[in-house]
Amino acid sequence: MPRVHDRRAAAFAAVLAMLGTATVALGLRTEDTGPVPPSVVAEAVGASPSDLTPSGWAVGSERKKEKNAAGGRGMQRSVPVRLEIPSIGVDTGLMTLGLRDDGTLEVPPLRGDAPAGWYRHSPTPGEVGASVLAGHVDSARDGPAVFHRLGEARPGDPVAVRRTDGTVARFTVTKVATYPKRDFPSDQVYTPLDRPGLRLITCGGVFDRGRGSYRSNIVVFAEAVS
Repeated sequence: MPRVHDRRAAAFAAVLAMLGTATVALGLRTEDTGPVPPSVVAEAVGASPSDLTPSGWAVGSERKKEKNAAGGRGMQRSVPVRLEIPSIGVDTGLMTLGLRDDGTLEVPPLRGDAPAGWYRHSPTPGEVGASVLAGHVDSARDGPAVFHRLGEARPGDPVAVRRTDGTVARFTVTKVATYPKRDFPSDQVYTPLDRPGLRLITCGGVFDRGRGSYRSNIVVFAEAVS
């Protein structure tokens, strides 16, 4: 029987594959996408699998909100509305990404003017934990998209996320890396944090014309500014 750690790593790999595999040419999903098990989504919102009902999502969020308020280690939960990375010219509104009916992650529309998106079952930027934002690198019809220059980010670059409550969560880039989609370091991206963190994800590397998608993901890691 596989270890819990192994199952969790495999599930996270499926999550990240979905975030970065909407194709540039046709907008089709590729074979490296997959469903997100309830245990993975539950961990993201601080709920248990038995909580996974429409009302359960709210229950999980409230529990995490109370934990943050009590510990004083992060900001209160508040949906992000705008992302700014001046060093690479990113100034975008943020849509909310959830799950499709088949359990795979939604991605932003495949358009050059589409915003980046926040995965709503991850912490909101500024809360304790790793908040996940995703966006397209380009499209065949429109060319460069919102995260076209994400790979140009460098450690030390400032990142700001504006939130619905009027506050701004501020981060500093600590690492920029490119990973093959089938060898995605899920443990690094989703490692439980005792502080607020941010993960920005897009496609990158070589474009596979046969499959209609990029072969790799670019990930920017950022930590909260104290």
